[in-house]
Amino acid sequence: MLCCATYCGWNDLLCVGHPASGKSEDFRSFFRISRRTFDYICSLVKGNLLKKPTDLADFNGSNLSTNDQVAVALMRLSSGKSLQSVGNLFRMNQSSVSQTTWRFVEAMEEKGLVHLSWPSEEEMERIKEKFEKIRGLPNCCGAIDTTHILMNLPMVDPANEVWFDKERKCSMILQGVVDADMRFLDVVTGWPGKLSNASVLRSSSLFELCNTGTALNVKKVRLCEGAEIGEYIVGDSGFPLLPWLLTPYKGKALLGLEREFNKRHYATRMVAKRALARLKDMWKIIEGVMWMPDRNKLPRIILVCCVLHNIVIDMEDDAQDEVPLAFDHDPGYRQQICDEADQTGSSLREKLSLYLAEKRPP
Repeated sequence: MLCCATYCGWNDLLCVGHPASGKSEDFRSFFRISRRTFDYICSLVKGNLLKKPTDLADFNGSNLSTNDQVAVALMRLSSGKSLQSVGNLFRMNQSSVSQTTWRFVEAMEEKGLVHLSWPSEEEMERIKEKFEKIRGLPNCCGAIDTTHILMNLPMVDPANEVWFDKERKCSMILQGVVDADMRFLDVVTGWPGKLSNASVLRSSSLFELCNTGTALNVKKVRLCEGAEIGEYIVGDSGFPLLPWLLTPYKGKALLGLEREFNKRHYATRMVAKRALARLKDMWKIIEGVMWMPDRNKLPRIILVCCVLHNIVIDMEDDAQDEVPLAFDHDPGYRQQICDEADQTGSSLREKLSLYLAEKRPP
């Protein structure tokens, strides 16, 4: 029904098929979030939107209210529809839809980042407890993964060659660290998709903060007699094995304790894959192939989508339950393999493997 619905002002959300009733299920089907979450987002950005006067209006000449502007931007971000399609839906021209969306992105960058920050020590303790409940990994602080945001760029322009990745697609990387609730704790984006996971990681401030012990290794836990392990995150084989980033054992002829570690490790880091899949499904502007996007603005749009993803979780919005828990957020991309292995990281992984093998359940 959404493809033929027409937006008729804030108090007339759905005008085709049934009268605008304001029912929560109608609102959620239209915007993919609850009215409560929508109102909260409006409260976040209202001050910023009001500070910047605008003559944005619909085809009837009516000025857009704060709620109208948020509605237009959220529809653009959540549906992934073209500027023309969203404009037809809200009775606006394409330029107005673009301006409205960008005003919202700028406001969310300023006001919404309280929902995307590295956890405090107290918050991290709760995160570690939840990770351990998944498959028993102690002192785990997060799971890391990357995904590609696809772009349709004219390859006749030599400047676009930098975005041509190994799968012969034009893409931009998004690297995310998530907690056990699939909330983003740290994101890095803007790099060309041809870069490896390891390269993007090493270019990030996260790498520096973790290497210096600023972000992780604050608290160690005792595994067994004479063995302890600091705080760490988990990632797949595309990342280097480091003292604070544990990756799975590679190869087929693995020992029993190595296979046991890999099983638990896999189940734990799946939260990152599910988070990225849900991000793309909820905010479809970054799910498909973006038509000639502004490469300076795109990283900021991706960041705001991550913030909105966290807000939906923080608001305990039931809309997220309607999104299937998919895993494949990067169809068409092969698993990367990184052979970098820090000796201390290898030793810590071995100690953790021995501990888990002895502990067995879960």
